[in-house]
Amino acid sequence: MARIDGVLFDIDGVLVTSWRPIDGAARALDAVRDRGMSRAFLTNTTSRTRNDIAAALRAVGMGVDPAEVVTAAALTAEYLRSTHPGARCLLVNHGDVARDMTGIVFDDRRPEVVVLGGAGPEFDHATLSRVVELMLDGIPVVAMQGGLTWATADGTSIDTGAYLPGLEAAGNGRIAVIGKPSPTGFVAAAELMGTAPGHAVMIGDDLHGDVLAAQRAGFVGVLVRTGKFRQGVLDDSNEEPDHVVESVAVLPELLAELTA
Repeated sequence: MARIDGVLFDIDGVLVTSWRPIDGAARALDAVRDRGMSRAFLTNTTSRTRNDIAAALRAVGMGVDPAEVVTAAALTAEYLRSTHPGARCLLVNHGDVARDMTGIVFDDRRPEVVVLGGAGPEFDHATLSRVVELMLDGIPVVAMQGGLTWATADGTSIDTGAYLPGLEAAGNGRIAVIGKPSPTGFVAAAELMGTAPGHAVMIGDDLHGDVLAAQRAGFVGVLVRTGKFRQGVLDDSNEEPDHVVESVAVLPELLAELTA
């Protein structure tokens, strides 16, 4: 096996649930650093900025720097700057992530691009109908991420990815997806860690959006049985994760095995 010198973490459902810490998460983060490995955090969360996310993790005892966090909003801003420079954007998102999207022009009256962020009350009938109308008029649509669900303290909530097939069918067009499960974020996170995907582990709670997507990008995939994990999803899958563990708490022991 190739050497492992970096660990990429999902956040929701792996380190925290509704921003409450999962047992052993702080110890696992410390163990990665103690081994001299690089760390990064890749999240589809679009309700908080990198600074907000790092601050929330520090508040529950996890020493995370904003520079280690890769958000779908920041990746989308980079994509928009390169692909649609200066375009007026209609943003449909639950949460304020403007600080992660510097240089992007937001204009909900005369949009030239539609940007879909995280799902929430903003994804109402009138708004989604307008998105379809704009698609039919040839306006491109970019989704910050394509996650189907996320785990909360109150249960599972559907996310943006659950809406995309219907919008594409009704709008007669394709939607560009930037965050997970697209490979874009995984490659960016590996670059941030100063390593290659083949020398890094990705640990997540979403079999398809986190782990199998990361494995296709070259990472070693580790699925945790916390957060949105469901045994039935794993049983029904035609692909298998490289490793399945009870929680992030056992990551130090797994890293010891992988680097032996």
